Amino acid sequence: MLFVSQIRYHLIVRLRSVRIPVFVAIGALALAGLHWLYVGASVGTGYAARVVCSLVFNSGQHPDSVFRNYVEYEIWPLGPLVSLDVDSDARAVDAATLGLLRARAIYREGLGCTLLAGADEDVLRAVDVPGGIRTSPPIDVPWPHGSAGPESLPPPDVTRALERAFAEPSDAGDAPRRQTTAIAVIHEGRLVAERYAEGYGPTTPMLSWSMAKSVLAALVGIAVADGRLLLEAPAPVMEWREAGDPRAAITLDQLMRMSSGLAFDETYGATNDVSRMLFTRADTGAFAAAMPLAHPPDTVWSYSSGTSNLVARVLRDLFGGDLALLAEFARARLFDSLAMTTAFCEPDASGSFTASSFCFASARDWARFGQLHLQDGLWGGRRILPEGWVSYVTTPTSAAPDGVFGAHWWLNAGDPRQPERRTWPSLPREIYAARGHSGQYVVVVPSRQLVVVRLGLAHDESEKLHGIVPLLETLLDVYRPAKHDADTRP
Repeated sequence: MLFVSQIRYHLIVRLRSVRIPVFVAIGALALAGLHWLYVGASVGTGYAARVVCSLVFNSGQHPDSVFRNYVEYEIWPLGPLVSLDVDSDARAVDAATLGLLRARAIYREGLGCTLLAGADEDVLRAVDVPGGIRTSPPIDVPWPHGSAGPESLPPPDVTRALERAFAEPSDAGDAPRRQTTAIAVIHEGRLVAERYAEGYGPTTPMLSWSMAKSVLAALVGIAVADGRLLLEAPAPVMEWREAGDPRAAITLDQLMRMSSGLAFDETYGATNDVSRMLFTRADTGAFAAAMPLAHPPDTVWSYSSGTSNLVARVLRDLFGGDLALLAEFARARLFDSLAMTTAFCEPDASGSFTASSFCFASARDWARFGQLHLQDGLWGGRRILPEGWVSYVTTPTSAAPDGVFGAHWWLNAGDPRQPERRTWPSLPREIYAARGHSGQYVVVVPSRQLVVVRLGLAHDESEKLHGIVPLLETLLDVYRPAKHDADTRP
């Protein structure tokens, strides 16, 4: 009996010794799971407030339609748990998840929407926004200097291509939706075709998502031309100034090319870096600046919205952190110079443009932006972008695979040794594009003098769903290279 008792005692002791770390592990996993749920729900709540605010007050869409047809899909499965309060008088959107997690976004004239993320609303509303009324281009003057539409109907093949681009690929109720909102086609400096979804039109500002990165590149180019920024100099980031910080050597050029080596998780999801940065933080640039160095600069290319917001904060700091001065710079030196009178970039609560994701412009104005690059930065005889800037942003980044990326622009260059290995194998290698989430595109085809804008609220990132490649194939077939050398630039 004593032997049995001793065995029982040792078994109990061993089980207890095993049970304690098991319970600790289970507890740690439970806490990690709860934290993941908390962060994910916080992101979804912030997303709902931020995006509904932007699409309602910037684009004039109905909040119920925006939430049901787009936002609910984007934050699945959180959607049924989120409630919205849209205050048209205060121009604000409050979102709540199960009445516990809350987020608020506010609209300011000339600046669009900002997620508060803990910032003082009264302080933000006290910011003086750019003054003066933006006069729309005259309606009896052809695009791009005026607001007149296409001078004639497009060729039948183009009409059919636009119809296909707007048609949903499936009638199944649970199939991802294409939701094309606008297409504009420019050939030889003329608006030759356009089409809009119900509720959208030629003057509707529409969300850029990551096309904002290419807008940021243009603003950086202007600052470089002014001598206020140097591409090859270390980026002026205050968090990296301590002695021995290896990030202090990162140049602005490496940030522009997304080859800085900074760690950043761009794999879209509920709790990754980009989602937490955009939908839970007041200072998106500070979030990115805190990232450690994961690789030596210029050895690895890694697409990073954090990098763009870090560059945007560098741009903000040129103006002493004064959002009004920054917004006036963007408006006077870029947008209004091109008659992009619907265009603006939304800031975060720190006063930086959220230049990874949140610029707005109408389809015609996005086309003006593409046309500026087609014309090598010239507009109406004036140089808007510095000489050589378009060549800079469209030169492949050496660390990027298959020639896919320049400096905040997407390319179709391919691997020099295997040019067929490129993003769009059926399309010319010369193509470059500003691209964004949910199917935003400004595509430039220099040899055809062609700019194509496709905007939408697609339910996934599939280019097949967006329909951009067959649309471009048709347009390239219809609009052949010009048979004359005349300068057709606006």
